[in-house]
Amino acid sequence: MGNRFTITLRGVVAESEDMIKAAVDGLGKNGFINYYGLQRFGSGSVPTHRIGAALLRGEWKNAVNLVLDPREGERDDIKEVREHYKQHGDIDMALRNFPRHLVAEKAILQCLRKCPDNYLQALKGIPRPLRMMYVHSYQSYLWNHAASMRVEKYGISQVVEGDLIYTKESHPGEATSVGTSEVDGLTNSSEIDICPEAIPEENIQSVKLVDSEDLSKGIYSFEDVVLPLPGSQALFPGNEVAEIYHEMAKKDGISLTENAHGVKEFSITSMKGGYRRVFQKPIDFEWELMTYTDDSASLAETDLDILSKGKLTEAKVANEPAASSKNSASNPPDCKMEEPLATSMPTSETRLEENKSIGSSDTLPSKLAVKLAFTLPASSYATMAIRELLKDSTSVAYQKTLDC
Repeated sequence: MGNRFTITLRGVVAESEDMIKAAVDGLGKNGFINYYGLQRFGSGSVPTHRIGAALLRGEWKNAVNLVLDPREGERDDIKEVREHYKQHGDIDMALRNFPRHLVAEKAILQCLRKCPDNYLQALKGIPRPLRMMYVHSYQSYLWNHAASMRVEKYGISQVVEGDLIYTKESHPGEATSVGTSEVDGLTNSSEIDICPEAIPEENIQSVKLVDSEDLSKGIYSFEDVVLPLPGSQALFPGNEVAEIYHEMAKKDGISLTENAHGVKEFSITSMKGGYRRVFQKPIDFEWELMTYTDDSASLAETDLDILSKGKLTEAKVANEPAASSKNSASNPPDCKMEEPLATSMPTSETRLEENKSIGSSDTLPSKLAVKLAFTLPASSYATMAIRELLKDSTSVAYQKTLDC
């Protein structure tokens, strides 16, 4: 199972159309680094993996403060509530004024009202899918850095000794959850954008370390290479990429092999772990180079267009018996009944052609757009495919400058 995307990139600028075609063809042929997207980490000033790191260290009060403290980029009314609570500790005021979607914040405050200063218990008051999302985001954070190192050090053209790969006997598409697939289905708190996607944890038995014999046989390609989400049953690569996991965790004061505080659910060692492809190719990839002059022109059929067309068709079918009866009773046989205006609404493709002709003037220069359509597994991010195509930064600061 996967998700189908149709994405239109407007205002494309390049030295030539051939450069655009080469770039898009490259995405379809080679794929993209299968990074976790910003949805996994949140788009605010306190990314979820920082909260996860505090939980893994056993810093309960620090984790609570990271969830509750004022942060940049929020609505003014929410920021005011956070600042008032930080200064005065007025739990009742904060509970009254925090909006409903701040699930974690409200859950923590309700627990602190009953059990003041019991920060661990307050954290456990957060719905389990959401509180575990903080820990899983730290796993994802390590994975992203490991993927960057793997590509930087060894490239994307070959498998190297010590790589982890899916075995040819396994079916990587048939992922088996190992206790974390529920974490992404909950409406989140604050600016965390939790998608309804499963963390891509595969059957542990379906991977192996590449050895010299495997390399001589040449039976594996870079598409088979995976990297682990750290856990008690996950293997690390047998090359230098493994070091990045331990180095970054150590820098954050976290052990990947020991439980530092005795609370199982907030420990890497209590999770089995899993694997994720380093590279992902878009499935059923299609694209089209388009020109337009009117920025408001519809270049792709939206879900609303499809629903509207369906409703119009249903309305037309429902009215056909009455229209037929009326026609036979009051109109000569050679006369045609005109369809209602609404039922003859053009499709998005037709509207596009009209917009092209209307906008074609000396005052409206022609612009280029690229329309992409592809399918990705549920755990892959279309934003990362677009990042690969545009060679854009994935930083939060840069992403906020985009008009999405």
